[in-house]
Amino acid sequence: TMPPNLTGVYQLVSQENMDEYLQALDINFALRKIVCLLRPDKDIVQEGDHMVIRTLTTFRNFIMDFTLGQEFTEDLGPVDGRVCQTTVQWEGDRLVCVQKGEKENRGWTHWQEGDLLHLEMRVQGVVAKQVFKKVK
Repeated sequence: TMPPNLTGVYQLVSQENMDEYLQALDINFALRKIVCLLRPDKDIVQEGDHMVIRTLTTFRNFIMDFTLGQEFTEDLGPVDGRVCQTTVQWEGDRLVCVQKGEKENRGWTHWQEGDLLHLEMRVQGVVAKQVFKKVK
């Protein structure tokens, strides 16, 4: 089976446990408050094994550009000042990211249900969830 194509533009509709997740990443209080108020859009372009995931906010944009299954050095400076060795690949119909670095069990999973895009972010046993609705 072919993995789903996540290409599209998505707007945030809900999020949960974001403050606890950011706390686990040692993000300071003021920045956590800003991030929790943001309503990010996701702009995803998927062409074969190559993907670009743009997370766009009024505060800061974050761009991930990668080839599925190939480990790369990810600069998470804009997020928490760390660098990780990151691998993203399909596990069934879920796009799974593993970020190896200072923080244990760090990564995320994206999956689609209808026009909703789910994102589960994990670090050190803390899980945050965001749900986006496809708008384009």
